[in-house]
Order: sequence, then C-alpha cells, then structure tokens
Amino acid sequence: MDDKLQIIDKTKTKISPPHHYKVVMYNDDFTTMEFVVDILVRIFHKNIKEATDIMLDVHKKGYGIAGIYPFDIAKTKVTHAMREARNQGFPFKMTVEE
Repeated sequence: MDDKLQIIDKTKTKISPPHHYKVVMYNDDFTTMEFVVDILVRIFHKNIKEATDIMLDVHKKGYGIAGIYPFDIAKTKVTHAMREARNQGFPFKMTVEE
C-alpha cells in the first residue's frame, strides 16, 4: 500500500467575455453617402439595407453606430476605413467608444 500524500490543486479560472466597444461614424459635408455605404458593406459586413439605414442615421442625426465589437476588432475596422477615406480624400471620422 502506498502512503504518499497527494495534493490536488483545484484552482478555478473564471473567463469573462471580452468587453465590447461601439464603432461610431460621424457626419461631415464632404464624405459621400455612397462611400459610407460601401465601407459599411465591405469592412463592417452589413447588407445593403443595414448599410443604408446606418448611413441615413449618420446623415440625419450626425452619427451612426457601425457595429459593436471587441476592442481589437473595432480598432482594426476603424483603421482600415479611415485609411480608405484618406486615400479617397474624404475627411471621414470614426471613433471607438465604450
């Protein structure tokens, strides 16, 4: 018979889902509606109706929510969209907010 004492470590790890952030688009007088819809379809994977509804919010209210994502994904999408806007000469503005 084996008289060894065995220690069992019962550490519980609690994993929380990642915190999500809103990607907010802002209206300006120069960025075209077509560009905003295109960005929403290609980068944010919205269908045409969703993209058009968000673009109309941006146009009418001054801002619209492009989506809600974990921070790294939100930041990457904003960076990609802003780079495309600058390449096309638009002063398009987006932010990542809690």
